[in-house]
Amino acid sequence: MLELGQVDRAEDKPPYRQIAAMLRDAIISNRLGPGERLPSEKELIEHFGVARMTVRQAVQELRSEGLIISEHGRGVFVRPMPQIRRLASDRFARQHRAEGQAAFTVEAEKSGYSPQVDNIVVTREKPDSLVAERLRLSADDEVVVRSRRYLADGRPIETAVSYIPAPFAVGTKIEQVDTGPGGIYARLEEGGHLLARFAEEVGARMPTPEERRQLELEPGVPVLTVVRTAYDTDDVAVEVCDTVKVASAYLLEYEFSAR
Repeated sequence: MLELGQVDRAEDKPPYRQIAAMLRDAIISNRLGPGERLPSEKELIEHFGVARMTVRQAVQELRSEGLIISEHGRGVFVRPMPQIRRLASDRFARQHRAEGQAAFTVEAEKSGYSPQVDNIVVTREKPDSLVAERLRLSADDEVVVRSRRYLADGRPIETAVSYIPAPFAVGTKIEQVDTGPGGIYARLEEGGHLLARFAEEVGARMPTPEERRQLELEPGVPVLTVVRTAYDTDDVAVEVCDTVKVASAYLLEYEFSAR
């Protein structure tokens, strides 16, 4: 069995937290690699000399952190998916659009995954107050709304909803399910809106029941939220994108000038 320490009964930390810490360390140090099976409940009980409930509490703590997954009838495994590195300074490079690639495709393939997009829904709606403020629209204006879900190797890892001012999308593939090579931003630039900058707001929270369903999350797994606004060279806001990401699936990387 995996080499683990012993519970220190004199320590203030409860035994289940000590066990969780030892297993967590084994995962982080790669002594338990992605996809590997954790010792069975019986093995952990015998090794640590604790009650079944103590072991279950330890495992639940790791599950709530998104480090492990349970497979019915097979056991508990280290989450097999390493993180997708989301490099903010590169993901919207014009070169990618010129090559017909959207940002998620580039990131997933660089991380060794097969990217997929499903559940695409395109509608036209009135913007809510937050979207209207970011896009500098009135409540009577319309936006084209594009909802979709992103998967890596068939596993859901992100949902996204884009809001584009209707005049920028009318008569373009932005109104269609398939936006064509390079995605939304390529179509906006073809329409004369050369992209100049992006602003992002990043947060973290627990998912809603609907988000848990869409992302197929176990209870206790948090999500990251990223709300991005895209601006063209005239400083016109051309899109707001509201994304919800499985926290354990992503590493967000940003670069800042030292000026």
